Amino acid sequence: MIKSLLIANRGEIACRIIRTARAMGLRTIAVYSDADANALHVREADEAFRLGPAPVAESYLRTGRILKIAKDAGADAIHPGYGFLSENADFAELCAEAGMIFVGPPGDAIRAMGLKDKAKEIMQQAGVPVVPGYHGQKQDDEFLKRKAYETGYPVLIKAVAGGGGKGMRRVNKAIEFDAALDAARREAQSSFGNDRMLIEKFIASPRHIEIQVFADNHKNVVHLFERDCSLQRRHQKVIEEAPAPGMSEELRAIMGKAACDAARAVGYQGAGTVEFIVDGEGGLSADGFYFMEMNTRLQVEHPVSELISGTDLVEWQLQVANGEELPKTQSELEINGHAVEARVYAEDPATEFLPSTGSLALVDFPDGVRVDTGVETGDEISPFYDPMIAKLIAHSDTRKGALDALKKALDETTIAGPKTNISFLANLCEHPQFRAGKFDTGLIDENLDVLTNAGGDSAALIACGTIAMVKKEQERLARKVQPGSPWAINDSFGGVRTLTYKYLVDGEACSSVVRFDGENIGVLDVQGKLITPAGGAKIVDANSHIFVILRGRQIKIEPYVASSAASSNGASDGMVRVPMHGKIISLSVEEGDEVDEGDLLFAVEAMKMEHAVIAPIAGIVSELAIAIGDQMGEGTIGLKIEAGES
Repeated sequence: MIKSLLIANRGEIACRIIRTARAMGLRTIAVYSDADANALHVREADEAFRLGPAPVAESYLRTGRILKIAKDAGADAIHPGYGFLSENADFAELCAEAGMIFVGPPGDAIRAMGLKDKAKEIMQQAGVPVVPGYHGQKQDDEFLKRKAYETGYPVLIKAVAGGGGKGMRRVNKAIEFDAALDAARREAQSSFGNDRMLIEKFIASPRHIEIQVFADNHKNVVHLFERDCSLQRRHQKVIEEAPAPGMSEELRAIMGKAACDAARAVGYQGAGTVEFIVDGEGGLSADGFYFMEMNTRLQVEHPVSELISGTDLVEWQLQVANGEELPKTQSELEINGHAVEARVYAEDPATEFLPSTGSLALVDFPDGVRVDTGVETGDEISPFYDPMIAKLIAHSDTRKGALDALKKALDETTIAGPKTNISFLANLCEHPQFRAGKFDTGLIDENLDVLTNAGGDSAALIACGTIAMVKKEQERLARKVQPGSPWAINDSFGGVRTLTYKYLVDGEACSSVVRFDGENIGVLDVQGKLITPAGGAKIVDANSHIFVILRGRQIKIEPYVASSAASSNGASDGMVRVPMHGKIISLSVEEGDEVDEGDLLFAVEAMKMEHAVIAPIAGIVSELAIAIGDQMGEGTIGLKIEAGES
């Protein structure tokens, strides 16, 4: 019987597990890296123990250290959450050997479904349809290229040990194959320690529909209906919903049975998700779905299944781990309404979703929706881990009601500090194709310009910030008289004064003409007319700077400092900077090389994803300051290009 539970994870999912465990009367034990010493999951647990330095290999992946802590702390069970060790068959077996209950499936089930090629063989034997392609052992590059040709372009190259879109590349024609395979192998090796690949036919209008399954050790297997996870960017889920739009009761029963058959085929226990790729062209049909993979763990998007089925899946996991039977049979489960979840990330849609790190000056979520998060105001978004801030989950009687509630919640959420994808998510909620239920996994890429448009009047937002900065300066001067400042003038003349106020907006030098009459402050446009400040904008004072936030869009305004106002994109001065904190994983040039504008210079890995940096101008590479393996900070100079003809 579980009385003490160690959570071998961090962030949002660790807090989520602690919440249910506490409600069940269990003692909770957290673990943390140096980067997470003051994290929310550490503060919420009954006890917490240090694992090691920030890198995951030295902390959250240290199986021996985790097991020792569990034993010393008197834990009865270990819950791995998702990611990290959740699908590590060896770790599940090590827990059993140490006398610990692993809250998840047995090691052999994880191992059977953990490699995509092996999993597809098992599914074919169980009669579950699979996507056409090559799932074999031979890994010679030329052989895989030939198999891609035989399958027919476009194809997907996928890591056999992959997940979360990592180690995956779409290839539209043979000339792109070699580079895509190299990149997929590097990413897979970095993320999973395994660079083996499989080839799959790319379905033209794919829907990503997955079935939540649950099994106990009494041979009971049920499904808790489906989730539609088709809204994806770079093969990573963005918004998920349940049930799937356009799903018939007949097809739900067929896909549910196939998922349960998949679980039975590997002797599954606990929570799992069977993912299918569904041909959405012409509507969903019984002959148009194919097994893609099985995730042998709790999914990030599990809350939507909880809300429509009225269950707590973490509670079910702990009950099954205790040897109990499933709380409900298939006939006792029913769908109640509609739920939709949005993943709020610290990333900047305006810069191709580069991760954004730093301190959270303010985190404020509205009432009316479920919020699963692992951070609070004052916490840090670290460059070492996934940049998820929170999940917002709305539930209503209808799909429209759920989407309306989610959109409202996103508009009312305030996060200051790192850039976020909130406005992007809000735009998705309103997209007509998504609203109509007529979408597939290509919707985001096909509409990226519209979806990443934060909207609103930039001048009106800047006016809000300018006025706030001026008022802040006035308050400072009221405490310390400085007659030399224009804001300190208080003579008998009165009248109106104007001056040019210089500052940085998101790091770029800007200026505004400010009108001041002693009491009222206004900002003028180029024609000298007053700009109306954006209504409803929130001002967050972060000491040396302020944030202006409106419906998820954020700008940062700070005093102008000449040295900090230099161009950061490298186009004017030839300086090419590292776009985010990360590790240099490839370098395509040497000092003295000639490059054309658009040539690949180097690639940086952040949060297990590769980001390519290209030449902003043509010229000669000089002052090379990076090497493969270097850990670089955001904005640091990687190299310089001396302008010239290549």
